[in-house]
Formats: sequence, structure tokens, C-alpha cells
Amino acid sequence: MAETSPAATKPATAGELIEVIQEFEEYRERLINETTTAAKKAKLPKAMVMKQLEPELAKIDAALENLRTQQAAIEEAN
Repeated sequence: MAETSPAATKPATAGELIEVIQEFEEYRERLINETTTAAKKAKLPKAMVMKQLEPELAKIDAALENLRTQQAAIEEAN
């Protein structure tokens, strides 16, 4: 039987969630900025680039919403 690490079973703290949320927000901004910069160099239309990014941005936004919900629940419990 496979063992799970203690970190995998331990619930996240509010501080950990804040840190992960911040990292996701920074990643989202960096993804947009770096992709649009590369698109400008390649002379691609911004609308086309954003259309390509949309699925990834939707995943990030969903993860952020989930993390914010968890954070709110933890803060409400305290």
C-alpha cells in the first residue's frame, strides 16, 4: 500500500493559502505579460494570443476561487 506524506494529509493553514494565492496571482500576471511580450515580437494580434491563453487563465482563476473559498472558511472558523 502506498504511503502518503504528512503534508498531503495536513489541512492548509490560512497563511499557507495566502502564500499560494499570491503565487498563483503572480504566475497569472507573468504568464500574460510574457506571452503578450513574445506575441508583440512575433507581431501576433493580442486578441489571438488572449484567445489561446484563455483556457489556462480559466484554470488558474478556478484554482484561485477554490483557494479563496478555503481561506474564507478557515478565517470564518477562527
